[in-house]
Amino acid sequence: MNTLNLDQFICFSIYSASHALNKAYKPLLDRLGLTYPQYLVMVALWDRDGRTVSDIGDDLHLESNTLTPLLKRLEAAGFIERSRSATDERQVIISLTPAGRLLESEAKSIPDCIVNASGMDIERLIRLNDEIKVLNHNLRNS
Repeated sequence: MNTLNLDQFICFSIYSASHALNKAYKPLLDRLGLTYPQYLVMVALWDRDGRTVSDIGDDLHLESNTLTPLLKRLEAAGFIERSRSATDERQVIISLTPAGRLLESEAKSIPDCIVNASGMDIERLIRLNDEIKVLNHNLRNS
């Protein structure tokens, strides 16, 4: 086996699939006025509102210097508010605005659109996602 064949590289397969997923998401997110990273922040907040920047960063595996500009753009768009924690001024709390909460209803169809675009059934996608999460965990902890 040729170890330097792109078709044999799991990293290339994941990289290429990531680009294809971003391409599938783009027109759906353009309608909402969001980029993919902004969408991930919004999904994290729709799951649990009123989170700290570091909490969101931990979930998304993003450093605060990457996350802060995303949050500023979401705030400028009127989807979130940033405020200092009353108990610890070093912490910034991110909360949804009414417009941010309303956006969730507009975004509800996106996962189904992505499942349809994948050409795979939901059970297979769940198994694939579980395997990728194990790979991600193992690589982050190696």
